[in-house]
Amino acid sequence: MGRLFWKFFFSILLAQVAATAAIGGAVWLKARAAAEARPSDIETGPPAEMSIESAAATLAFGGTDGLRQLLENMPRHRVYAVGDDGKELLGRITTPSMLSEAQKMLASPDPRGVRQVTAPDGQRYLLFLPSRRHQGTLDAPDSRTLLAGSGIPGLDPRPFRRPDNRRPAAPPPDGPANPHAAGQPPPEPPPGAGAGAPPPRFRPLTPFIPIGAAVLASLLFAALLAWYFARPIRALRQAFDAAASGDLAPRFTAKPRAGGDELTTLGRDFDRMTGRLRALLDGQKNLLHDVSHELRSPLARLQAAIGLAHQQPEKTAASMERIERESVRMDKLVGELLTLSRLEAGAFDAPKQEFSIGELLDDIVQDAKFEAASNGREVHFSGTADAQLTGQPELLASAVENVVRNAIKHSPAGGKVEVETVLDARFIRIRVMDSGPGVAQEDLGKIFQPFYRSSNTEKDVDGHGLGLAIAQQVIQQHGGRIAAANRSGGGLCVELSLPLLSA
Repeated sequence: MGRLFWKFFFSILLAQVAATAAIGGAVWLKARAAAEARPSDIETGPPAEMSIESAAATLAFGGTDGLRQLLENMPRHRVYAVGDDGKELLGRITTPSMLSEAQKMLASPDPRGVRQVTAPDGQRYLLFLPSRRHQGTLDAPDSRTLLAGSGIPGLDPRPFRRPDNRRPAAPPPDGPANPHAAGQPPPEPPPGAGAGAPPPRFRPLTPFIPIGAAVLASLLFAALLAWYFARPIRALRQAFDAAASGDLAPRFTAKPRAGGDELTTLGRDFDRMTGRLRALLDGQKNLLHDVSHELRSPLARLQAAIGLAHQQPEKTAASMERIERESVRMDKLVGELLTLSRLEAGAFDAPKQEFSIGELLDDIVQDAKFEAASNGREVHFSGTADAQLTGQPELLASAVENVVRNAIKHSPAGGKVEVETVLDARFIRIRVMDSGPGVAQEDLGKIFQPFYRSSNTEKDVDGHGLGLAIAQQVIQQHGGRIAAANRSGGGLCVELSLPLLSA
């Protein structure tokens, strides 16, 4: 794996771990706060205060017996009175958590809901009111019934019914009714024993289990996502290495990735770039081959003419004429190659000037008519459209002249070449139409390549196949376009579009 993979991996992992830690911390803090903020076991409201004050006054002035009678006759808010020995006055069950909370509240600066009162006999009692969730579960077997059955005079068991009309459970046969009587601590209610059971204890390790699972999931997700991003980039690197070694074959277009994204588009752009480079290299090779072929033919004829002059001195004049003709042809070929090379390199930096395209076309057509008449052909010019252009008129005249002369060469004897102009809002269009055999449909996009000859071109047509290539470069440098199409009645139409000066 490369460094980019690890950068992706650790960045994504860090983000996932941070999010997981934040969520896990929030869950942990919430659980801890819920554990610490469990409901209180002691009532502290105004009704509880009134009941405790009443019980405290009764104990202070009426003693233990008076408090016992008061507590037994309380229909609601039954106050608990726990002595120093840990026993409740009526024998009701008290939990250690309840007593601990009452002691803490008594020691606080504002002991609301708890009182400690000393009876006339010197016995101290802790008075408090359990919360409602404990009042139905902590009562011992009905102590009032036990007191009534104990023979205490004046006590009628009928008024002392439980508020919820439930009969108390019978005491176990082999033990005392009240665990306090045997000096045993009251049992802790089991978790989930009822609606009044205390909440489950908070376990500190519980939140870390989902946090650990989330971290592992983040680790896997980060690895997959980093691999997903690094794999196409690694493939691009291998493609660049192969291209640097000369292998320009397409690699991404043949095997497109599902659900295209930016990396897929980058791979296709790379294939398009290598395809363009491959085309340029192939064009360069073809150009060298065509140049060597075009130069070899006149050089061979030159050598033949020179040899003929040496062998037959009486034919020296004819040989010299042949040598001169081949030299002119070679000079023209070299000149065209230099012009095309300069145009492709953008070396023509002559100052641009404003000129009339109508006057330029008129001069070109007049020269073309003279040349076509000597070869038994005609040139007709139609259209009165004229416009002011800016550029290099000599270079543009050479490009249009190449197209017109090419049409004259490919027209049959007695044929006609038509030149017309059409003006629209942004361009002036120059159409050059011949009456020749036309061009094969698959060759229309290739006739502007250097040295390209269509399959319909006759063998005796003079030229090197550079005229249309030069014309294309000139028109493009003037901001225009050039295109070719076959005519419906036969022949080829080449259209040159040049932008107007106002556009």
